[in-house]
Amino acid sequence: MGAPLIVTSGEPAGIGPDLCLQLTQGAQSLVVIADRELLRQRAAQLGLSVHLHDYRPGQPLRQDGLNILHVPLHSPVHAGRLDVANAGYVLEMLRRAAQGCLSGEFAGMVTAPVHKGVINDAGIPFTGHTEFLAEVTHTPLVVMMLAGGGMRVALATTHLPLRQVADAITRPLLEDILRILQRDLQRRFGLPRPRILVAGLNPHAGEGGHLGREEIEVMIPVLDKLRAEGFDVSPPLPADTLFAEHRLKECDAVLAMYHDQGLPVLKHASFGEGVNVTLGMPIIRTSVDHGTALELAGTGKANVGSLLEAIKVAEEMVQHERT
Repeated sequence: MGAPLIVTSGEPAGIGPDLCLQLTQGAQSLVVIADRELLRQRAAQLGLSVHLHDYRPGQPLRQDGLNILHVPLHSPVHAGRLDVANAGYVLEMLRRAAQGCLSGEFAGMVTAPVHKGVINDAGIPFTGHTEFLAEVTHTPLVVMMLAGGGMRVALATTHLPLRQVADAITRPLLEDILRILQRDLQRRFGLPRPRILVAGLNPHAGEGGHLGREEIEVMIPVLDKLRAEGFDVSPPLPADTLFAEHRLKECDAVLAMYHDQGLPVLKHASFGEGVNVTLGMPIIRTSVDHGTALELAGTGKANVGSLLEAIKVAEEMVQHERT
């Protein structure tokens, strides 16, 4: 058996620990990174009987429970109650998991949700997992892609205010994004010649320049260049008809220009079972498609479906990369 995946348990006051405690089926190929006592306490609160074993690098994983890489909390946790004192704990888990992936100790990482607000409230600038992991892995550009509902939707821009999006989409950025998307679809999803549909930025993809010229001046030159190199990429397409079933059947991924252009459609089709995938990094990383759900923490009502799907996708990516 190769290196295991590592699952980060996310915001300790949220549902991340609850979800990790539900991973005992098939957990022999997983390591969960968390505070050991936090998991014990949450298991007791949920009425779960789960064996927690200390993970030791290089030693065989136990198969009768969860293998735990212990990182100590900075402050006691109450389910559903955020505490800025634990912001550093959350980032320590992410950093340790990423470093383990870079060294080959872990085959890839799967992340439970974090709470961006409480990390920022602690005085630590933090815009999300994607940007943090890009910094830790020294990756100049990463691509956020969500998979679910029979779709893969990648984003040219991620967590930007809408008024900044048009200026952010330049020819070099769009070309780099598409090269990363093409490479990782080939290398980690086993698609020799991925078919990519590209959404226009403006309504009706600019209506021939009458509703904006970004398609003409920025997008089409890049897409023509890549098509001449053998990429199977569409011209800019109107986003309001791009997600029609007959179009999706003809593609392997969609590239949307901004966060709320592509993700509402995918999340409508797959909420609770979607997977966030970070492309472009030297490590494999997938994540759930939902937040910390503080109101559900410790109640036993958290749905583990998205985390299980994220693990499944990470395992498939590992297999493709190994072949």
